Amino acid sequence: MDKKAYLYVFLSILLWGSTAAIAKLLLKDLNNIQVSFFVSIIALLTLFIITLFQNKLRIIKKYKSRDYFHFALMGFIGIFLFYIFFYGALMFSSAQEAFIVNYTWPVWIVIFSIFLKYEEFNYKKIIAIIMGFVGVYLVITKGNFNVNSITSFIGIVLALLGGICYGLFSVITKRKNYDRTTSMLLFYLFTSIYFGILMIFFKIPSINLEQTIGLLWLGIFPSGLAFLFWQLALKYGDTAKMSNLIFLTPFVSLIYIYFLLGEKI
Repeated sequence: MDKKAYLYVFLSILLWGSTAAIAKLLLKDLNNIQVSFFVSIIALLTLFIITLFQNKLRIIKKYKSRDYFHFALMGFIGIFLFYIFFYGALMFSSAQEAFIVNYTWPVWIVIFSIFLKYEEFNYKKIIAIIMGFVGVYLVITKGNFNVNSITSFIGIVLALLGGICYGLFSVITKRKNYDRTTSMLLFYLFTSIYFGILMIFFKIPSINLEQTIGLLWLGIFPSGLAFLFWQLALKYGDTAKMSNLIFLTPFVSLIYIYFLLGEKI
């Protein structure tokens, strides 16, 4: 396998792993809608530059009205709702709990693939699904399996809803043979429109330098460049191996959370 694939996938992991810690810092003074509004616009501009650099703007002209309906719907489910739920979860629970529960989305991919009859149902998948949820329950109860140990039901539910949205988004978009870069650009275009409308009901806050840096980081790196690195990892490497390595992201996130937020692991 090309060594470049490993470089790109680890760059993706390092950038994605920073999301929870940086967002948690921003949410001290901003709410989830405000953070989502700024991040989606920055991500849109970043993806536009990437698309321009890759000379793929001509691809957008080939999309038909039904394609744009798909982009609008999937952008609503997979990014708009996902951001609201995920950043909302970070407001109510610890960063490590929110991020790890949100990372049930790979499990939801398996579940939705089965129910939508895209993949075969077998006992191995049942075992994998059960182990996934047991692992998450172990985290949110802090290792003692007592439901009374869950400190924030609202945060956990929001994180779980975010995982469900992104899992459904991943399954449906996987079935569509769209160019990955341009489709993500259009997903974020519609997401930015949705948040722009929603911000009519919220105050646009004044942003200080530290918040600006945090918002730029989330919009450019985890939402923009990490996506590009992930596409390059898939291009040069084996999809199955790259997909397995991406599960290092929650572990990497714990390191960011420990040093930036001081949360005990």
